[in-house]
Parts: sequence; C-alpha cells; structure tokens
Amino acid sequence: MAASAPDDNALHLATELRTVVTRLVKKLRAHSPTREKLSLTERSVVRLLDQHAHLLPSELAEMEKVTTQSMSQILRHLAERGYVLREPSPTDRRKVHIMLTDAGRQLLQTARQERDEWLHTVLTEQCSPAEVAALQQALPVLTKLVASE
Repeated sequence: MAASAPDDNALHLATELRTVVTRLVKKLRAHSPTREKLSLTERSVVRLLDQHAHLLPSELAEMEKVTTQSMSQILRHLAERGYVLREPSPTDRRKVHIMLTDAGRQLLQTARQERDEWLHTVLTEQCSPAEVAALQQALPVLTKLVASE
C-alpha cells in the first residue's frame, strides 16, 4: 500500500496542475479583447504561420487536424480580414503558399501584450512577493513538462 502513495500523490498533482493550467489559459483568452475577432482554430493558424515562413493549406489542415475544406474556409476568413496572404508557389503553380501579413503579426503582438498585461496586473495585485518567487522557481519545471513528448 505504501508504494502506491507517491503514485497517488503524483496523480493528484497531475489532475490539479491540469485543472489550474486549463483555467489560467481560459482566463488569459478571456482577458484579450482580440479574442472576439477570431475562433480558436483561426488564432492557432495565425500562430503557426508566425512560426513558419509559409505553409501549404494542406500542411495547416494536417497540423490543426481539420479537413482541407474546413481549412479553406478558415484561410478565406483570415484573408478577408487581412491577416494572411496567398502566394503561388514559385516551383509548382498548383500549390499556394500561405503566409502571415504584417496585420496578422500585429494581431499576435497585440493579443500577447493584452494577456501579458493582464497577468502582470494579477501577479502584482493578487500575489505576495513570496508567491511570485515560488512561481519563478516553478518555471523551469513547467518548461521541462512542456518540452517533453
């Protein structure tokens, strides 16, 4: 019985951590006024395009686990808003490369800034210096969890 206690503690910690992180992500999204402009999938596509110079619609669809038809609708909406640009492939005219526009990058920057400002305010107004220090000490461990496959 004693051998399962550490496993039970780790399982309880995993459940609590997942719950808290999920709630924090929801709060961060809720405190970003730009959230109302785009769906979660559209925001994810914009983030992916920020990480890659350009992607094919089929690559985006695969990464987002949606059909190519759904991705076409998403890309059309993003293009209508001026966040993405479609450019023919220089090597294969049947393919179209999707890339982020300056307006798309600005949208990401604004959303990140809104979330950072909200989190900064909460940290400074709701947390003691000791709690802020504890969060600082937890960052390497959380980063390690995120980096694991």
